[in-house]
Amino acid sequence: MTDMTDQVALVTGGGRGIGAAISRRLAGHGMRVAIGYSNSPDAAKQIADEYQGCTVHQGDIGSKEDCQRVVDEVMEQHERIDVLVNNAGITADRMMHKMEPDDWDRVIQVNLSGAFYLSRLVYTHMSERGSGRIVNISSVIGEQGNMGQANYAAAKSGLFGLTMSLAQEAATKGVTVNCVAPGYIETDMVAGVPEKVLDKIISGIPMRRLGQPDEVARVVEFLADPDSAYITGQVYSINGGLAM
Repeated sequence: MTDMTDQVALVTGGGRGIGAAISRRLAGHGMRVAIGYSNSPDAAKQIADEYQGCTVHQGDIGSKEDCQRVVDEVMEQHERIDVLVNNAGITADRMMHKMEPDDWDRVIQVNLSGAFYLSRLVYTHMSERGSGRIVNISSVIGEQGNMGQANYAAAKSGLFGLTMSLAQEAATKGVTVNCVAPGYIETDMVAGVPEKVLDKIISGIPMRRLGQPDEVARVVEFLADPDSAYITGQVYSINGGLAM
């Protein structure tokens, strides 16, 4: 890995699950990580205490006002943002005919619109400096769809289009934009799946196991590296062979 000691990364949802693994991976390479969180301050602060120079930032990614405030905070404290990881996400699962419009709106707002709000703000800074990395965390559900998750699937699929469009716009500005699509990863979100359902899911994965958060973080780390300058507009699937 290239030395990233002087660089700053903003990781949304960076205190738990995949986000925590990403924060630790990047901080472990010397980056100052601005760890975004919504309602888990202790987890975010624990990571910040482990690595020198890391900070925590509370905000609702579904709010464009909060996104602006968080970016302003990070710029004030760190003076730059080299890497943006749009990882924060929520679920509100229901079959389509039972899904309330509010369930649809909120998931789209956080999982898709939030990535747009932050990318727009950070891209301006990155393009002026002539370098930057944006990594969007999607999902295998965005590739395949899933019963009871029309809102989540639509948002995660939307990240593919956002990634490729911004990648084309940013290609001559020194800014790369890529997407990572995890499969079923051993996180709190997956832990809430009923055991029988989870067993069925695992039986359909060629590797016959759940992925680990650090296996996703490793790919994000690779894409965040300054040497990954010729990789843009790509989707990296990490799913044990579930979707090929």
